[in-house]
Amino acid sequence: MKRKLIPAIIAGLFALPAWAMEPFVIKDIRVEGIQRTEAGTVFSYLPVKVGDTLDDRRASEAIKALYATGFFKDVSLEVQGNVLIVNVAERPAIAEITFNGLKEFNKDQLKESFKQIGLAESRILDRSVLDKAEQEMKRQYFSRGKYAVDIKTTVTPLERNRVAITFDINEGEAAKIKQIHIIGAHAFKESDLLDMFSQGTSNWLSWYTKNDQYSKQKLQGDLENLRSYYLNRGYLEFAINSTQVSISPDKRDIYVTLGISEGEKYTVTGINMGGKFPVPEDELRKLITLKTGDAFSREKLTASTKAISDRLGEDGYAFANVNAVPDLNKEKHEVAFTFFVDPGRRTYVRHINVTGNTKTRDEVVRREFRQMEGAWYSNKKIEQSKTRVNRLGFFSDVNLETPAVTGTTDQVDLNVNVTEKPTGSIMLGAGYSSAEGFILSGSVSQNNVFGSGNQLALQMNSGRVNKVYSVSYTNPYFTPDGVSLGYDVYQRNIDTTMLQTAPYTSHTTGGGVRLGVPFTEIDTVLFGLSAENTSIGVTSTSPQRYIDFVNQFGNRNTTVIGSIGWARDERDSLLYPTKGTYQRLSTEWGLPAGDIEYYKASYQRQWFYPLSQNFTLMLNGEAGTAGGLNGQPLPFYKSYYAGGVSSVRGFDNATIGPKDINGLALGGTKRIVANAELFFPFPGMHNDKSVRVSAFFDAGDVWGPGDYLGRYAKFDTQDIRYSAGFGVSWISPVGPLRFSLATPLKKADDDRIQRFQFMLGTTF
Repeated sequence: MKRKLIPAIIAGLFALPAWAMEPFVIKDIRVEGIQRTEAGTVFSYLPVKVGDTLDDRRASEAIKALYATGFFKDVSLEVQGNVLIVNVAERPAIAEITFNGLKEFNKDQLKESFKQIGLAESRILDRSVLDKAEQEMKRQYFSRGKYAVDIKTTVTPLERNRVAITFDINEGEAAKIKQIHIIGAHAFKESDLLDMFSQGTSNWLSWYTKNDQYSKQKLQGDLENLRSYYLNRGYLEFAINSTQVSISPDKRDIYVTLGISEGEKYTVTGINMGGKFPVPEDELRKLITLKTGDAFSREKLTASTKAISDRLGEDGYAFANVNAVPDLNKEKHEVAFTFFVDPGRRTYVRHINVTGNTKTRDEVVRREFRQMEGAWYSNKKIEQSKTRVNRLGFFSDVNLETPAVTGTTDQVDLNVNVTEKPTGSIMLGAGYSSAEGFILSGSVSQNNVFGSGNQLALQMNSGRVNKVYSVSYTNPYFTPDGVSLGYDVYQRNIDTTMLQTAPYTSHTTGGGVRLGVPFTEIDTVLFGLSAENTSIGVTSTSPQRYIDFVNQFGNRNTTVIGSIGWARDERDSLLYPTKGTYQRLSTEWGLPAGDIEYYKASYQRQWFYPLSQNFTLMLNGEAGTAGGLNGQPLPFYKSYYAGGVSSVRGFDNATIGPKDINGLALGGTKRIVANAELFFPFPGMHNDKSVRVSAFFDAGDVWGPGDYLGRYAKFDTQDIRYSAGFGVSWISPVGPLRFSLATPLKKADDDRIQRFQFMLGTTF
């Protein structure tokens, strides 16, 4: 029977009503032209089936439906008697995707991103999706400053209606910022304003920081920094009028031009308060740091409103609203503010819900919370709780939410979602220090044994001076109040023959128990009791007092040690502190139950002062004293030492103080150390906190019982050593590094000088 092409094809595609067909009832449907697609798939998309009446409208719908699947590049309908024949030409499938010249991005990650938009191996080729992928790739290159990138896409036909897609990429060089110019800056130097920008023209560190590569996102952050700089210095009407970014014809240089209006500098003439005050108004006024007579500062204004809201939040007003309404006098360039306080309803926490902890027990998280269920909402306690959970070290992320309870106006739930991270480790380490040379170390530890929050650690350190092997176990919540209980077993070997100190060796094996009692959120008192057996070795070159000690007490003795310590930590960060204080007092005694009786006490205090956004001043003071008890001398291996990278830089390690006839350090019974250090960012790396430069001044001394000439028997300010210099500390991808270059300002003739000192290490 002769086939005839349905006129509806033309009518559907060209919307011409001149062609028409006689409707008929479909008795059968055949599909022709398919290679990979199953006939059932075609039938599932067809809007008609056997028994339906086919006319022009339904034929057009059928063609559109099959085109919409994206499987076919051509579709036609034919009629043979009452049989509908569907002719299709399939689109090719993608057999492979390859990249030539790709260096900037990871090939697998790029393929994964293409998959999200529908371009992947084994999928049907869609030209529009391919174009979209190419444009997205260019956009990614542009975001990294490579505006000269050239991408050519080739589609190669393969057998069985498949294709191979090849992206030939010429990445070119990244465009560099040639100039940033600020038009309209009069109150401040343009160079000072540009110092706040995270990106700028090339400098000697740009190869590492990439700060000379233009980024639209970074520019937006820089503009906000610029705006904050002016608004925090009184320029209330400051505005950025225009931002122009142009690129050179060769697409290698970027020029950024900013147009700004500084306006006039405004002075605060009044601070008023209004609204409701569930907390005494005078108490809230004290939280306002913006004062009458000051230049306007958005930073102080924002901090004041936040401080008032936080204070109200401490008493349960979770949804307090504080608005500072300005009253401007543009003629006199003055502004007054009224802080309107709306505390809202007092709220309490109904439930605390912990999620995400697949290994760690709920109680381990809950016992860190200072916000209790059924208690009034307190944002201070909630923030303390989050900080304490973070400090556990068990989670990579801790998120808190306080959704309102449905159907109530005074209740919220506290939802805690944590993301667990591995808490066990097997580590091998290697490092080098100017004091101990090459060091090997290793440890096996689990900080969250069976999800209980308890800690177990085995450690080894093989320095040429100090060799340590230890096993420790700690239960941080031995009691529900947070009293910790720990046990230690250790072996410690010391060989000072490698140092510029009086030679001796000691081999100590011991064990002990310790308690930690938290008295406040920042105060902890530590108690310890341990026993150790020490074997001492001296040589003919050892000082006479060392030999006399061994002759009196033998070369092996047992010591029972009791210790009490106290620590208060108010620093804002453990790694990069910029403000706050740290105090530590530690004492230990050799008790009468052992062979050796002595005492040893030390105190340390640190202050961190933020002088500006980039400069932090650190002051450190340490003092220690020790001595024998019941007529016994202080064991010489318990003596104090000073000098080196951790005390007075510029002097060789542990060499300050009394010395023997050979000029080797003996140590002493008293010690003082003082440091003043100014930290600031590494030049060209203002926003990278992992690298800090410092200028420092160190002072320190050790004295008592004196040396063979009678020196250092008593404290004398004339004996204090001083040094000054520069240091660099870097938390690098391969581990912590610390360098110092110091010059002794005051030294004795027999002091050993070491101007350059360093300490570095890594784990692998």
